[in-house]
Amino acid sequence: MKWSVVLLAIFGFSECLHRIPLYKGKSAREALKEKGLLEEFMKNHPYNPSIKFNPALAKITNEPLTNDYDLDYYGIISIGTPPQFFKVIFDTGSSNLWVPSIYCKSIACANHTKFNPAQSSTFRSTSQDISIEYGTGAMSGILGYDTVTIGSIVDTNQMFGLSEDEPGSTFYYAEFDGILGLAYPSISASDATPVFDNMMNKGLITQDLFSFYLSRNSETGSIVTFGGIDPAYYTGNIQWIPVTSEDYWQITVQTIKINGKVVACESGCAAIVDTGTSALVGDPSSINNIMSLVGIHMDQNGQYSVNCNNIGSMPDVTFVINGAEFPLPASAYITQTSFDCTSGFDPTGDDGWILGDVFIREWYTIFDRANNMVGLAKAV
Repeated sequence: MKWSVVLLAIFGFSECLHRIPLYKGKSAREALKEKGLLEEFMKNHPYNPSIKFNPALAKITNEPLTNDYDLDYYGIISIGTPPQFFKVIFDTGSSNLWVPSIYCKSIACANHTKFNPAQSSTFRSTSQDISIEYGTGAMSGILGYDTVTIGSIVDTNQMFGLSEDEPGSTFYYAEFDGILGLAYPSISASDATPVFDNMMNKGLITQDLFSFYLSRNSETGSIVTFGGIDPAYYTGNIQWIPVTSEDYWQITVQTIKINGKVVACESGCAAIVDTGTSALVGDPSSINNIMSLVGIHMDQNGQYSVNCNNIGSMPDVTFVINGAEFPLPASAYITQTSFDCTSGFDPTGDDGWILGDVFIREWYTIFDRANNMVGLAKAV
């Protein structure tokens, strides 16, 4: 696939390999239990395969997300009856739901929670295969149907992938188990109906949209809201931007400015808004020009060298979209740790721009399927 969640591996994992231990982290079930939420989750979401959905029961649900070093954001879902818990990336840059399965012998699967269809009374198998290639990393396996629960939303008969092979080491180092794609069905592998499309088709949500608030500096509080917009997470007005291609969440950036001067996208450029990409990605020429103008230069190793003492004097980088300006201050596009400072821009976007988490942390983002619009408002 052209754009993807695992582009974050390009931008982030080289930086975070030394931070993520080579042992298995907490499972989703353990994470819920540690927070005292497991018993409540099980009590509030009993599984009944005969349940009939009624549009009157449509709702809004908030799904908390864990911020993993500002590199990715994952939440906990369950699949099956009784529930099996998984940590997944809610990714607007892909459209399939998949998790590791007991059939997978890859090293990445050995390091993560695996779905066991034999332990779910509501699982239904298919004869279909699935294969997905991301920016880095890939998976292949089989498709099945089961009940998927996200927050208070119970989605029965949801098609998802059970990975049998996850080659390489990309997913081994990830804290998340799988990926839940939130892009359009046109890019769904094996024509599997995406989770959000099932939510809409079954009347499980009050509005056919979802919205993201992403925290910074590994802080808590990140959230994805299905079926609504939460004014607690933004200030000012929402600026609505039309989607230009119903596959990824693609929009048009009119120009990019620094100190009022156009420095990139002089004639407009396509960009996708992608919660699964950690960086701000553009073509090498544009990114190098932007870096030079904000005072960042490449070192002898080909890496952008950032002087932490200069952050306060660096200018905003402003994206002009649909007539509105969306500035990013240096505090947004520079990440400062106790070790060093790094740029949030990445010059690998030969095919267009990706407005990843660096952008979304600054701008509360709404993905509106009913009107095929992206909404942006200043995040709190």
